[in-house]
Amino acid sequence: MTDVAASLDPRIQRWMHRQGWTGLRQIQLQAIPAVLAGDCDLLISSATASGKTEAFFLPACSAVLNKPESEGFDILYISPLKALINDQHRRLSDFGAEIGMQVIPWHGDVSITLKNTAQAKPGGILLITPESLESLFINKTDWVKRALKNLHWLCIDEFHAFVGTERGQQLISQLGRLEHLIGRIEDPIPRVGLSATLGELGKVAPLLRPSGSLSCKVIADTSQLGQLQMEVKGFTDPADPAEPSAEEQICQVVYRTCRGKSNLVFANSRQRTESMVARLSDLSEGNFVPNEFFVHHGSLAKGLREELEARLQKDALPTTAVCTMTLELGIDIGKVNTVVQANAPQSVASLRQRLGRSGRRGDPAILRMLIAEPQISASANIADRLRLELVQTFAMARLLVMRRWFEPAAVGRKHYSTLLHQVLAVVAQWGSARIDQLFMLLTRHGPFGAVKTDEFKTLLRGMGDSQLLRQLGTGELVLDSAGERLVNSHTFYAVFKVQEEFRIVAGNKSLGTLPMETLVLAGQHIVFGGRYWKVVEVDAEARVIHVIAAQGGSPPAFGGSGIAVHDEVRREMLAIYQQGDYRILVDDRKVDYADDRAAALFREGVDFFRQSGLVDYPAIKEDGRVYVTPWMGDRVANALAAVLSEQGLEAGNIAGIVEVPDSNVAEVSSCLLKLAKRGFPEEQELARKLRGQSRHLEKHDKFVANSILQNDIGMKVFDCESARKWVLENLQDR
Repeated sequence: MTDVAASLDPRIQRWMHRQGWTGLRQIQLQAIPAVLAGDCDLLISSATASGKTEAFFLPACSAVLNKPESEGFDILYISPLKALINDQHRRLSDFGAEIGMQVIPWHGDVSITLKNTAQAKPGGILLITPESLESLFINKTDWVKRALKNLHWLCIDEFHAFVGTERGQQLISQLGRLEHLIGRIEDPIPRVGLSATLGELGKVAPLLRPSGSLSCKVIADTSQLGQLQMEVKGFTDPADPAEPSAEEQICQVVYRTCRGKSNLVFANSRQRTESMVARLSDLSEGNFVPNEFFVHHGSLAKGLREELEARLQKDALPTTAVCTMTLELGIDIGKVNTVVQANAPQSVASLRQRLGRSGRRGDPAILRMLIAEPQISASANIADRLRLELVQTFAMARLLVMRRWFEPAAVGRKHYSTLLHQVLAVVAQWGSARIDQLFMLLTRHGPFGAVKTDEFKTLLRGMGDSQLLRQLGTGELVLDSAGERLVNSHTFYAVFKVQEEFRIVAGNKSLGTLPMETLVLAGQHIVFGGRYWKVVEVDAEARVIHVIAAQGGSPPAFGGSGIAVHDEVRREMLAIYQQGDYRILVDDRKVDYADDRAAALFREGVDFFRQSGLVDYPAIKEDGRVYVTPWMGDRVANALAAVLSEQGLEAGNIAGIVEVPDSNVAEVSSCLLKLAKRGFPEEQELARKLRGQSRHLEKHDKFVANSILQNDIGMKVFDCESARKWVLENLQDR
């Protein structure tokens, strides 16, 4: 062991020795001295399974063991997932027992007995979600003040899952409120963010502590990707409908390549995971072999998800989980042979997270991407003809492997909905609060610093008009009738929208949930949990769908939406079209990782790109429609479509391509150029034109005054300045 290991408490060194450790990893060598010093915040970034968790907990626990014993918890660990907390509790419990430090999980599924024990004698490590922390702030304020007053370290796991989101704003706000509550403003608790995939780390680090009262040190693993075996396979529906469809072909490949090993198959949607597992189970049954394919997604009952996770962890039976992003984050599921991406990845960061699940223990990571493209018919649209999904897959693979680029965090928005929530939470926690106190705590020193004084006042006036808040004669704000109802709701602690759901029940066993808006009727045959069921009753009052086992069926719609594609991904797609080459450069050698079908589909896309004229000019007329191809992110395409629509040209964004029917290239180009030279409208002006639910993107938007809400919506949906610059640089009068 190194001098770094020798700096740890002897009890921790003994534990490391018993684990068979012969050395420390790069990220641990850098992080351990910084955590032991405890004089700044830390952002620790390295690949999945690289030892980030130990890089924090070993020195943090060592520091605690070498300090005088004090009342309350020593380390607060915050996770985005209850499942990740359960997993960390399992991993840390033996370690904690060996060094004499208790480890307490705290979320909605933890038993009252365990929580009561922790409340009676708080100490050691507390593992919690932001929602449970919010509940404690409001309902057990005095206990929180006592139990957390002597914290030595605060750790946020999977920090990338929080940055730029409603939950992230809530969490950073909570940490500021915590230091205020326990009197640690002058003696702040050091914060550590752990993440596998964060772009532009220098810009992310200050987000850990907006007040800047402690500096932040970035510790990043600079080692290259390990050994990687990657393959892209292409599929199309056959001309003969009697032949297997593209989806059936994909399932056959998954069946052949995954049987007998443990694998993860990411399908990006709950509906797709269900249909794939049903097909894979049918293939197993038809071949008279045990089924090894199981579904995993957020609507599945917790018990069923945990059964599958335990099966993967034990590694006693070959197991393939067909999943959504639920198995993307850091739950320990043991050794995975292959990661399969069953369509284009949603982001480069997501692809990196998923890839990190394979290739542990020195084996190469294996990634297979299976991409279905439609048959080209007379009615095929430009996205089909360009083979956009396939080329997006190639672009993300090149960005990951050749440039090690990930999407940067989405920052700069004002998050009025979450600010409104935090105002209610603070008032509920304290019973009342003055306007100046709220402004200083949440905006001046909190994560809502982009919100101006007049905007904050407008938000509060709107909350008063909605009877969320009431101002006393003393000037203090208290909850009004609607505010009390909102705070007392069981869904209040979450800042994200919580769907109303039906429970699906077979006999006395809960299988999971479906959104209320999903239409399911008695007598319908559905797929859920990868198995076939017949709906025997829909009890609307009890919100229960009763099912029995059946033969055949199709998965119901689960709802949800996709992730916006970043500018850099589309720029890389354009470069691939222009070069006519998707291969990856490795050690001055071009590596071809596509099968013959994928390569042929790619050539079709490149041929159309050249023959259509897109190689010379980014707007063409095809099938009576004008298509503008900015090769920029969705916010730019949305802006171009919106400004054209304002001029009476009906326009829409299809996978980053702006479609304009009933027009011609000269008219569209001229219109955009005139607007660009004059100046595009600002984002909030375009947001003002949105109608209905498209204005209410976040949970509490309906309570936010339209005069300020449109600022936040505009920044989320549009990028007008980038769109204007693109027009001036790429279009000319035709």
